[in-house]
Parts: sequence; C-alpha cells; structure tokens
Amino acid sequence: MTDTRFFLIFGPPGAGKGTQAAAFKEHLKVPHVSTGDMFRAHLKGETELGKQVKALLAAGTLVPDEITNEMVRERLTEADAAEGVLLDGFPRNVGQAEFLDALLAEKGTQLSGVVVLEVPADELKERLAKRAHDQGRADDADPEVIAKRIDTYLNETEPCLAYYEQKGQTPVHRLVGTGSIEEVQARLLAVTPPAS
Repeated sequence: MTDTRFFLIFGPPGAGKGTQAAAFKEHLKVPHVSTGDMFRAHLKGETELGKQVKALLAAGTLVPDEITNEMVRERLTEADAAEGVLLDGFPRNVGQAEFLDALLAEKGTQLSGVVVLEVPADELKERLAKRAHDQGRADDADPEVIAKRIDTYLNETEPCLAYYEQKGQTPVHRLVGTGSIEEVQARLLAVTPPAS
C-alpha cells in the first residue's frame, strides 16, 4: 500500500463539517472534496453528468449512487488527489462505502481514517436555524426539512460507520462536535500527525 492520506469526515447536517474541513485539509495537505460542491460545479459547467443531475433534481428525484460514484471516481483521478483527499458528503450509504473501498484498492491504497463530528439533535436544530437566518439558506429554515435531513443521515449514512468499524481496517474517530470552533478543531487535528 502506498503512503497516502485518504480521510472521510462525517457528521449530520449542522455538525460543522465544512467549517472544520478547511483546517483539517491544511493539516493533511490534501484537497477537500465535497460532493455537494462537485454537484454544483457539474451543474454550473453543464457537463454530461451535470445535465443528468439537473434532470433528476427537477423531477425531485435523488441522484442515484451510480452518478455520484462516477463523479467521485472522476475527481479522484485528478492530479491533486494522487496523495489523498478529505472526502465530505461521500459515502452516504454502505453501497457507496463499498464502491470507495474498491476504487481505492484499484489505486493501491485504502482509507487512512474516518472522523465523525457528533452533535446532539437539539443543538443541530439550533445551529441550522441560525445558519438559515445568518446565511439565508432556505434548506435550513424549515423544521420539517431539517428533521428529514437528520433522519436520512441517521438511517442511511451512519450505518457506514458500523461498516468501517466492523471491517476493522480503518480507524474511526468519534469526536465531540460541541464547543467552540477552536476546541473542535483541536480534537480533529489530534487524530493524525500533520503531513510533512
């Protein structure tokens, strides 16, 4: 196995993944790869994948795993991802986790670690309501939508953690995601030594 730094950052909506990923990617010296950002880039660039995603979103349908997987495969072939990435928003279910394992095995590597920001549901709801107010994010303003997004995370994404823990090949670091940004950042950076 080559010496690479492929990490996943997990956490429910509002856990602070985007905020913390900025410092963690600098620490690891790898790019932060967010599937949400990739979807937006493909939509904006009107790529073939972007057109497929646009049609699905217009129909109110979830983007199937095959499309998301292909987007991730494409992104991980780019030069800046050769030494590793910090993946955010992927995998979202166990099928995607299995795909990622196979993809990394093709590259002669494997996941270096998984970090999970754990935040109580009540605090998540408060944070999302504040984000909706401060940033004007409509998807964070509706309590029903917030509850549905948290449920989707618990039912579909959280089983990925059990998948990694049962396999036992990848360290899973469950971190307290409450406290100041600096406190959470210190816990996150303590997970792995900085890249040289």
